[in-house]
Amino acid sequence: MFRQIARQSILRFLIIWGVACGGAIFVSGALSAAPEAGQAAAPAAASTAQNQPGKFDFYLLALSWSPSFCEASRERTTNRRSDPQCESRPYAFVVHGLWPQHQRGFPANCQVPAPRLARAIVDSMLELMPSPRLVFHEWDRHGTCTGLSGEQYFNTVRKARASVKIPVEYQSIGEPLTVKPAEVAAAFTRANPGLPGDALSVTCDGKRLTGVRICMNKDLSFRDCADLARQSCRADTVVMPPLRGSKAAASSL
Repeated sequence: MFRQIARQSILRFLIIWGVACGGAIFVSGALSAAPEAGQAAAPAAASTAQNQPGKFDFYLLALSWSPSFCEASRERTTNRRSDPQCESRPYAFVVHGLWPQHQRGFPANCQVPAPRLARAIVDSMLELMPSPRLVFHEWDRHGTCTGLSGEQYFNTVRKARASVKIPVEYQSIGEPLTVKPAEVAAAFTRANPGLPGDALSVTCDGKRLTGVRICMNKDLSFRDCADLARQSCRADTVVMPPLRGSKAAASSL
């Protein structure tokens, strides 16, 4: 009898202790799910949750004004070999990338390591993205988040670029051109019927126009994205450096 009572007492003690410990563990877990500001773990978890291939809301087509990129590159360094797009051939607006976007934030590097990109695909894109390193980078960082294969992704990049017409006044610039960012945005909306004013932004580095970014739905139709428009260049005027060489028009059409 005494042994049975002792066993029951011990059993009740273990159950109570287990509940108490379980409660402590639960409370600890609840606290760790809401770390203090500045703690790295929570942002990393949120980022991982967003970086799911194919899980995004819309695209951002980023066009870069090649002469500005090349001029800035020369200013940063004179020792390093120049980027292929900064050599003899004149480039105007080139494709920087086609970036999947969330309503807030964007996914990146969704597959590490990224699936291998065939060299034939890279070579086929150099007309629009005149740097092999850029093509590889855009696939690794952005293309892997679309849920598409390499071939499908860069075919989509081609279609996105083909859907945007460059205003005639920016197709061939033979000397430095001072422009107002708002005027450039207006020229793009005039040249592209159906492009809302809130669907694009003009980017700059403070003194040069660096590019134009345009929001697109997954079917590549234009779409509003007011947050992007609010990030447009705020300088009163910026300079568009001229294209290299004299026969420039063909490369920008």
